[in-house]
Amino acid sequence: MARILLVDDEDTIRGFLKRGLELDGHAVVTAIDGSDGLDRLSEASGDFDLMLTDIRMPLMDGIALALAAKRDYPDLTILLMTGFADQRERARGLDAIVLDVLTKPFSLADLRSTVKRALAA
Repeated sequence: MARILLVDDEDTIRGFLKRGLELDGHAVVTAIDGSDGLDRLSEASGDFDLMLTDIRMPLMDGIALALAAKRDYPDLTILLMTGFADQRERARGLDAIVLDVLTKPFSLADLRSTVKRALAA
């Protein structure tokens, strides 16, 4: 299926989402924050079908990561996730580079259907 970069600073969430995406046959590479995510992108020369990243993280947040990723890999599809209304508002101006924003908490079914739509877009 797809090659997905999953970026989230919370171990339990990252593990849960990774397992859920793997249920659909996706190959998932994880990163612990935006800086680590950018490193993973560079190591793979941007060879991902989708990047799914949390917004609020230490060092480099998901919005800064999305901007850098889109600059370097313009064909990369990006989904953001957040549990904070103010962070969702920050993402509103990014429609040109971010396909959608998932609001936490979301179900595994919500994640899987959003990822399926993103990959089909």
